[in-house]
Amino acid sequence: MQESVALSIAGSDPSGGAGIQADLKTFHQFGVYGEAAITLVTVQNTLGVTRVEFLDADLVEQQVRAVLDDIPPTAIKTGALGHAAVVLRIAALAPQFRCPLVVDPILLSTGGTPLLAEEARAALLEHLLPRATLITPNLQEAAELTGLPVVDLESMRQAARRLGERTGAAVLVKGGHLEGDAVDILWDGAAFHEYRAPRVATVHTHGTGCTYSAAITALLALAYPLPEAVARAKAYITEAIRTSPGLGAGRGPVNHHARPLQ
Repeated sequence: MQESVALSIAGSDPSGGAGIQADLKTFHQFGVYGEAAITLVTVQNTLGVTRVEFLDADLVEQQVRAVLDDIPPTAIKTGALGHAAVVLRIAALAPQFRCPLVVDPILLSTGGTPLLAEEARAALLEHLLPRATLITPNLQEAAELTGLPVVDLESMRQAARRLGERTGAAVLVKGGHLEGDAVDILWDGAAFHEYRAPRVATVHTHGTGCTYSAAITALLALAYPLPEAVARAKAYITEAIRTSPGLGAGRGPVNHHARPLQ
């Protein structure tokens, strides 16, 4: 039986709650072998980000090529990419991936620190997103990428469909910042799927987006169909938030030890 392998191309969070650290923990929890290519290094903890250093595009590309040449993944995700040169390098490499590509279009940290340079956003939209199998924006990212106000379920559907039609990718708009139940909308290119879970009253949600997209990536690496992969990942992230360990003095990480659905 061939090993399922997932690659994260993303930034580093030394506190372990987000970025490649969260992705690798999540891959492992789903029984998937995890790999990582680092795009940027942050200085952060649960109280916020105090420094970000973008890595050179050549170094990022060499990391990815080393993985592709030796232990090719069965699914790939991108997270924080830093600057336009890295976005363009990953987009140029994407035809060689030969597996699902999940793009989490991270623009800002939870506290508002830019993790994608302003000039890189056009490169993301024009060059990388059309290479994706799935794009996973939150409300703010969906609004930035479509130019639409995304404030309720109907505008989430409109944004998901617009971004999907522009890029050819499936789009999951995450509604975690709306009031009421936590509802996400998936446009798969033909129909909408709605994923609903009770809202958990907690501040400990650091790394939620990274962990959610990593869970989807792991399930795609295991060959689950996209709608089922999202459903199972939604259940996992909901339980991870519900059982967050309360670490740190600020917005703590979710529980990456949460049990996936069997």
